[in-house]
Amino acid sequence: MEEINRRAADEADATGPHRGVQSAPFHRRTPLLMSNMSNELDRLRQQLRDFAAERDWEQFHSPKNLSMALIVEAAELVEHFQWLTEAQSKALPDETRDKVEQELADIFLYLIRIADMLDMDLPSAAQRKIEINQQKYPASQVRGQSKKYTEY
Repeated sequence: MEEINRRAADEADATGPHRGVQSAPFHRRTPLLMSNMSNELDRLRQQLRDFAAERDWEQFHSPKNLSMALIVEAAELVEHFQWLTEAQSKALPDETRDKVEQELADIFLYLIRIADMLDMDLPSAAQRKIEINQQKYPASQVRGQSKKYTEY
């Protein structure tokens, strides 16, 4: 398992946006990342609460309405990638990258707000989901394949 994590981290370091940056395997980074993420999410959640309260928008922030707004933002994100090749989607011009970043931020903020309205802990839920996916998709069985878990 250690070898798999090391290779995955090496590949990500060599090809990802943080090329050349050495990183620890995901399982060793998780506790620190989750702690920092929880603190940052708490801060963002409070900012979003304050933002909505200052505008008297809580009345509109039902999980239903927020999830609908989230899907609109997700569609706006997809728009930037429509008709691009795989290579083009990985090498966006700066102007497009800035727009994509804004859409990702919108999606992220809506996720935080929905989770807050439903009193859900996103970092813990994400960690649980990763663990579920590790069981559904054992690396030894699925490496290099993109089938759904029910097909393995």
